[in-house]
Amino acid sequence: RKPKITASRKLLLKSLMLAKAKECWEQEHEEREAEKARYLAERIPTLQTRGLSLSALQDLCRDLHAKVEVVDEERYDIEAKCLHNTREIKDLKLKVLDLRGKFKRPPLRRVRVSADAMLRALLGSKHKVSMDLRANLKSVKKEDTEKERPVEVGDWRKNVEAMSGMEGRKKMFDAAKSPTTQ
Repeated sequence: RKPKITASRKLLLKSLMLAKAKECWEQEHEEREAEKARYLAERIPTLQTRGLSLSALQDLCRDLHAKVEVVDEERYDIEAKCLHNTREIKDLKLKVLDLRGKFKRPPLRRVRVSADAMLRALLGSKHKVSMDLRANLKSVKKEDTEKERPVEVGDWRKNVEAMSGMEGRKKMFDAAKSPTTQ
């Protein structure tokens, strides 16, 4: 069986795909940097420290320190939540592995269920009509071959003596042959 695409064509397509992926990744990286710069410019105003007195600079530093403390508290809370979530995920994974290891699926057994029992299980109390699947089957009469043959009742010892040896076998052969010719 021949492959639908040649190896050189596959290699060329792979290299083109990698080049396109690299280009997309670089573009995405540049967009991220531009978004970050825009967000920071929006959130953080430029500082004007020229012409401020010493007390005004100290007030500005206090405000900045207060904002830094608030951001650090938020960062700490987020970190704690993240660690808690990762620990919980790890514990749940261990529980899943433990549950998989302990319980094995039992081999399924075939169970014979009648049509009535199956319908009763599926439909519940709604099932009132009994289905007799065998009633719809075609009836076939068997021919009684034993009734047609006459049963000979006699002394079994005579029969055994008559059938023993080559003469008995010839009689059996002749007896089997004679009903078919009639």
